[in-house]
Amino acid sequence: MHAIANAIDTLNEYFGRIIAPLIAVITLIVLYDIAMRFFLGRPSDWAFDVTKMLFGAHFMLMAAYALRHHAHVEVDVLKRLLTRKRQAVLEIIGYGVFFVPFIWLMLTYGWLFFERSISRGETTYGMVSIPVYPVKGVIVVAAALILLQAIAIVLRAIMQLREESHT
Repeated sequence: MHAIANAIDTLNEYFGRIIAPLIAVITLIVLYDIAMRFFLGRPSDWAFDVTKMLFGAHFMLMAAYALRHHAHVEVDVLKRLLTRKRQAVLEIIGYGVFFVPFIWLMLTYGWLFFERSISRGETTYGMVSIPVYPVKGVIVVAAALILLQAIAIVLRAIMQLREESHT
């Protein structure tokens, strides 16, 4: 179990470090668009759509990395007062009852959303028709990575319970 949890952590760590610099690309595109507007009096036809899609992809793909580093908002006011064993039980129940079903829905409907976008050849409505399906595919990839990270967290909680029961 420990090896599986570590492998998932490594995957999300690696993926997060690859995706993180995308924010610099987004920034450069925004700066380019500002320069075009300022110096030429006309923004580019594509920059707004591209930055919107890249930011959405960046946000979604960094979610598993953030979960791995406990960067999401947690309400742990009461959790801190519990023993480590009860914290582990609370994590297992919380992820099993709330988190995993939500991510499963995100995977299921995200895939349908992605599939429909491909079948219709969906593009943006701007002057430049940019395909939308790659960004919609990001929903599925992000949900899978988040689900994997949730599995790693639950596995660690199970290991914590086993350690507590052996002592």
